[in-house]
Amino acid sequence: MRGIVSPKLTDFLALANSNIALAKQNNVQFTPTILRENLNKLGALMSDSPSVSYIADEALTLTDRTIPVRVYSPAPELPLPVLVHFHGGGHMCGSVALYDPICRHLASIAQCVVISVEYRLAPEYPYPAGVEDCEYALIHYAQLLNDVNHQDSVTIIGDSAGGAICTSLSMKSLTDKRIHIDQQILIYPSVDYTLTSPSLDSNGCGFLLETSRIKWYFEQYFKQSDQRSDQIKQASPLLGTINANLPKTLIFTAGCDPLRDEGIAYAKALSAAGVDVEHYSFDGMIHAYMLLHDLVKQECMTTYQRIAEFMAKA
Repeated sequence: MRGIVSPKLTDFLALANSNIALAKQNNVQFTPTILRENLNKLGALMSDSPSVSYIADEALTLTDRTIPVRVYSPAPELPLPVLVHFHGGGHMCGSVALYDPICRHLASIAQCVVISVEYRLAPEYPYPAGVEDCEYALIHYAQLLNDVNHQDSVTIIGDSAGGAICTSLSMKSLTDKRIHIDQQILIYPSVDYTLTSPSLDSNGCGFLLETSRIKWYFEQYFKQSDQRSDQIKQASPLLGTINANLPKTLIFTAGCDPLRDEGIAYAKALSAAGVDVEHYSFDGMIHAYMLLHDLVKQECMTTYQRIAEFMAKA
């Protein structure tokens, strides 16, 4: 069923759809540079950015690379829970800088230490490079908090591709005891790279993120090889191991999102397996609504508040 979009987004989508149509008319091809620039433009719609008393750019250094991170704490002297954040962007776009307003809101409203991870992006670094960076950051996060008091409780959070990374790490934690996750928070997550969910058709055009672009993202994320088909299945949490040992989960879906149905299916699968799940649907919202704060402030603030309530129960 196709979603019915909120009137708050009508003008925004009219302009976005006009630009998309013009690009198609002029045969403008997707490129990483164009899509990264377009996503970064949404930063102008997050003008409400709260101050946070402690913000520091840190890094985890490995022999072959460095993983930059940004640490936020609203009260570094207090032992607050830890929230490790993986940004969205189709595994190709997004950054710590773009998501800075979101992480400020998370730290301020949920009263937690936020660690935002700058993982490697496709196509320069295809699967599983970004997941490996996030895994390393999750395992070694305590090295980043020498100047910040914190609890041992760890929650991971991600939107879209970041949600996919969360669910992949949660699934891996079932067999890899180095990975400790108390809870996961998923915001319109991508959890099935086989592209079989019905909403990819019903919501596949006209709502900013289009199915044609999703397919192109995935083509860049998974390197062309004999193992590509196996990688796609391996990376799809909806098709992987789902049992009662997965962490408690808070999941948000958007009614006008092409990824809506796979997020709903994942929530139902977790619940059926005995996992404690909270699922909220914002029926009139589109994919990436959290990046549109100035247009849908009420929905964004409600999302932050529910995250805060979820964190408080950890």
